[in-house]
Amino acid sequence: MTAPTTRSRRVIAIPLGMAMATALAFLPNVSASAAPAADTANVTDVAGKISAEATPLSYVVNVRAGHGPSSQIKKAIAKAGGTIVTSYDRIGVIVVHSSNPDFAKSVRKVHGVQSAGSTRTAPLPAQSTTDVGTPKVLTSEDVADVEAAAGQDPLEPLQWDLPAIKADKAHEKTLGSRKVTVAVIDTGVDDTHPDIAPNFDREASANCVSGKADTTDGAWRPSAAESPHGTHVAGEIAAAKNGVGVTGVAPGVKVSGIKVSTTEGFFYTEAVVCGFMWAAEHGVDVTNNSYYTDPWYFNCKNDPDQKALVEALSRATKYAEKKGTVNVAAAGNENYDLAADEITDPTSPNDTTPSERVIDPSECLDIPTQLPGVVTVASTGAKGIKSSFSNHGLGVIDIAAPGGDSTRFQTPAPPATSGLILGPLPGGSWGYMAGTSMASPHVAGVAALIKSTHPHASAAQVKALLYAEADDTPCTDPYDIDGDGKVDAVCEGPKNRNSFYGWGTADALDAVTK
Repeated sequence: MTAPTTRSRRVIAIPLGMAMATALAFLPNVSASAAPAADTANVTDVAGKISAEATPLSYVVNVRAGHGPSSQIKKAIAKAGGTIVTSYDRIGVIVVHSSNPDFAKSVRKVHGVQSAGSTRTAPLPAQSTTDVGTPKVLTSEDVADVEAAAGQDPLEPLQWDLPAIKADKAHEKTLGSRKVTVAVIDTGVDDTHPDIAPNFDREASANCVSGKADTTDGAWRPSAAESPHGTHVAGEIAAAKNGVGVTGVAPGVKVSGIKVSTTEGFFYTEAVVCGFMWAAEHGVDVTNNSYYTDPWYFNCKNDPDQKALVEALSRATKYAEKKGTVNVAAAGNENYDLAADEITDPTSPNDTTPSERVIDPSECLDIPTQLPGVVTVASTGAKGIKSSFSNHGLGVIDIAAPGGDSTRFQTPAPPATSGLILGPLPGGSWGYMAGTSMASPHVAGVAALIKSTHPHASAAQVKALLYAEADDTPCTDPYDIDGDGKVDAVCEGPKNRNSFYGWGTADALDAVTK
């Protein structure tokens, strides 16, 4: 099937906020304006291949885990025109830059190299194809209209999503443990925001954009020109209950920022591998991943480049889980059935010239969302049914949580006024966003509450409790979200394991009482 609407690159404007990619909800009657492409002196041909004069591409080279690259492999990389940026020896992933368009092809022939592939089709730095809308934050008048009850943060009455998963009731029991950290692998986190600063974990934060962690103070923050996405996500998880702004799902746990997106908004494999490895080595209990890795929406194993990307990220997520980290990811916003026999992908590669292709989603994976062991999260709206944009799929979706929807589709009960999700924005403001990117942090927050209640639980045990404690949510049948008489998606399966809601809707109260 094909997405019901044209898919913009990363960010679109929506009332009172912004939204983005696997994060990004394509709500009706919403316009977006295209930002100009970044200047580049490098030329690509129609196939997206880089000319010999181009600046380097980035590659991952996968070798046997547990050892650094052998002298033979190092020599072969150099001979093929490659420069090693860093090596993650525990999982056998080497990050390399090379201007040789045949680098991967040459290195794959070397004994000991299991796979190798380019992580992008555009030269370094990547071309920008970002569509950017104008953000609109809550005004002083909006804030003045809110009347918070005793014990609530000032904007909490607008957060219909908290009672939707019983987080408000959970907070009467506990706010979560300061010994638990959730890492937001994303566009960066503004740790100076008053809702985030009290819970921010600097030691578990870094900038991984190059594929190698940069721990310079503040390197994890987004610039003023970059997306507010990561800051919003961080606040949904752990905005402090401190008499300011909003309240997170787990307002007593710590949150860190691991920046993995380029200034132009691309999430490349080497950066994401770095993000998972950094989290694994720095005591992170849960990671939130509200994105897909560029430039391929789906990575097909029969393509040698894409196969290498799947392998590198699979190793990184598995390593993190073995170290005790629960990895949570957004399902995506194209209303795709990820269990269908085929899907038409019109957007890949998104950093040069995309071309339409038909893929088998069982062989071509949305990563990290569809990697084994990753918790895949679908989005619900204010009425508790699947959001109009949320991807779905029997056996693919693990759990559902509030991610918002068009207010005209799913209108919240008063005093909430918007069907979107309210959260912090960089610079000390607040605004609305929507998408499975907003659903995923709700689940990450519930996982953090489970870890707080069960501090010695392994990652597998936390996931088992997350699914067992979810509220059974039966199929929405027929699913006609816009009321035009046409079925917009088909739900399959019983109430405790179906294609829309997986094991059910996340339950924060059970997380702290069972």
